[in-house]
Amino acid sequence: MATTRSTRNNSVRSNATAERVRVESPQEITRDVTEYVTEYARQNPGYAALACIGVGFIPGWKLKPW
Repeated sequence: MATTRSTRNNSVRSNATAERVRVESPQEITRDVTEYVTEYARQNPGYAALACIGVGFIPGWKLKPW
């Protein structure tokens, strides 16, 4: 029984390593996020504008350039 289990565990491990997900490069991730945000802004322009104003307001409020 012990050899059957270890053989089965080894085959499961080899299948898991063979089916590993490909890791994307940082450039691909950045491009994907940019495409997603652009598409979301096209579908929801009001919310995207509100989010940009909110994001711009907080650094402007904290930096107080005047």
